[in-house]
Amino acid sequence: MKLTTIAFDADDTLWENEGFFRQIEADVGELLSDYCSPEEFSRRCRKSEHDNIPLYGYGLKGFTLSMLEAAVDLSGRTLPADLTSAILEAGKAMLRHPIQLLPEVEETLIALQGRYRLLIITKGDLYHQEHKIEASGLAWLFDGSHVVSEKDPDLYRRIFEADGQGPRRSMMVGNSPKSDVLPAMEAGAFGVYVPQPLAWERDAAPVPVDGKRCFQIGRMGELERVLEIIETGKAHSA
Repeated sequence: MKLTTIAFDADDTLWENEGFFRQIEADVGELLSDYCSPEEFSRRCRKSEHDNIPLYGYGLKGFTLSMLEAAVDLSGRTLPADLTSAILEAGKAMLRHPIQLLPEVEETLIALQGRYRLLIITKGDLYHQEHKIEASGLAWLFDGSHVVSEKDPDLYRRIFEADGQGPRRSMMVGNSPKSDVLPAMEAGAFGVYVPQPLAWERDAAPVPVDGKRCFQIGRMGELERVLEIIETGKAHSA
C-alpha cells in the first residue's frame, strides 16, 4: 500500500488548545465567585457550549458567548457590566494568544514534506483557524487546508477524493476519536490517534486500534514508524 495523502487535525494535534480553554474557563469562574463556585460555572459553561454548537459552531467565539450566557444565568440575569466586559476581554485575549506547537510536530512535517501530500482538516471559526495556521509558521509545509463546520465520513471522502487519490491511500492524524479517527476510517482511510493529556469530553469515543488500519502514537515523531508498517505491509497487533 502506497499512501499519497496525510491529513492532520490542527487544535491539540499540531498545537496546544484545550489547556487554554480550561484556563480561561477557570479564570472566569474565579471572577464569578459571588454567584457560584468555579466547578458550577464550568458545568454550566460546558452545557451552554454544547447546546450552542448548532448555532455558533465550534471555536473560541462560540465558547466566549457560551461563557457569557452561563454567567448571566448563574447571576440570576443581574451580571454587572464590568464582569460582562471582563468575560468578553478574556475571549479576545484568547484570540490573540500565541500559538504553541506540540513536541516533534514541525520536525515530523518537514520530514514528510515532498513524500506525501500534506493537508490540514480542522473544525472551527474560519477566520480564527486560518489565522492560527498562518501564525503557527507551519502553513508552508502543507499542500492544502480545509476549515470545516463538522467532520463526518462524507466530508473525508470528498476531501480525499478531491485533494488526494481517494480515502484508501489517505491517512487522518488527530487527537479526537470522534472527529478525526473514526469518521476518517469509516470513509476508508487509515486513522492515527494522538491522545493529549487534556481532552474535550465531547470528542471521547473508543478507538479500535488494531495496528493495521488504526494506530495510536504517544508523540508525533512516532508517525514515521506507522508509515513504515503500512507501506511495508508489516502490520502488527498494537
